[in-house]
Amino acid sequence: MTKKRVLTGVTTTGIPHLGNYVGAIRPAIRAAQESNTESFLFLADYHGIIKCHEPQLIHESTQAVAATWLACGLDPERTTFYRQSDIPEIMELNWILTCITAKGLMNRAHAYKAAVQANLENGQEDQDFGVEMGLYSYPILMTADILMFKANEVPVGRDQIQHVEMARDIAGRFNHRFKELFVLPEVKIDENVELLVGLDGRKMSKSYGNTIPLWESDKKTQKSVNKIITNMKEPGEPKQPDESPLFEIYKAFATPSETAAFTQMLAEGLAWGEAKKLLAAKINAELAQPRERYNELTANPAQIEDILQAGAAKARVEAKEFLAQVRDAVGIRKLG
Repeated sequence: MTKKRVLTGVTTTGIPHLGNYVGAIRPAIRAAQESNTESFLFLADYHGIIKCHEPQLIHESTQAVAATWLACGLDPERTTFYRQSDIPEIMELNWILTCITAKGLMNRAHAYKAAVQANLENGQEDQDFGVEMGLYSYPILMTADILMFKANEVPVGRDQIQHVEMARDIAGRFNHRFKELFVLPEVKIDENVELLVGLDGRKMSKSYGNTIPLWESDKKTQKSVNKIITNMKEPGEPKQPDESPLFEIYKAFATPSETAAFTQMLAEGLAWGEAKKLLAAKINAELAQPRERYNELTANPAQIEDILQAGAAKARVEAKEFLAQVRDAVGIRKLG
């Protein structure tokens, strides 16, 4: 049976929160355990420096993100787990692909167009004011990430579909101009992906300041949960699931039967304060072992580094061989 290759990148510009866990980490680790899947997961630290110019934050985030995935159950024996910057072949492929990518294609990239639009709306004469080449050309680096390991599927949110389509365009151009080497990747959109709501009912996001930290203590998690908005209904008054984001967060950590029981308790007048205690207990129960593992890993960063280096060594065996084929196809070869 031929296995499908699924590749995912995680940008290293922050500390993961509960929304990241429910929406990306937990489902990706489950998917990687499927027998027909060959999983690649990398820390996209070169992507991180496009927008984040704080070296210490990049460094700390790299450790936190790696420790998070490992603590949540990523198996480096089953998943090729590596840091982007440890695979120099990706950067060389990035340049080769840059040389065949149409500027017009990059002009259509959503992030670049948004930056231009913001400049025009702010009355800037130079529409490219403040636009650096990292922002402009990062879809090519993302293409190199994907094409290097011949990914069949790339799980992305809807806002990232364009980048996978660009990767297909660039791969097709290379295959037509030089040699049929690249696999054309497919977008994988999980229609059932859970977009966890935050404390205020909007999508849980650092930009909204409505997140619940993933690695806090039980007590601090309870304090975060206590900030979830509710209405003024008193204990004993019937409550509906849609009256507070608390229900949606509980649902993400409960079985269907537990969710039904929780719904019934609300209808029977469960106090919001008690509901928040039940939710915090549910979160803490699921994360107890991962938190212990996370703390062990972050206390011993050399262990994380060893795992990443082992993953890079595994990935580079394939990357070196494939890059040699790409170099040969474009005419970069030894003489004689």
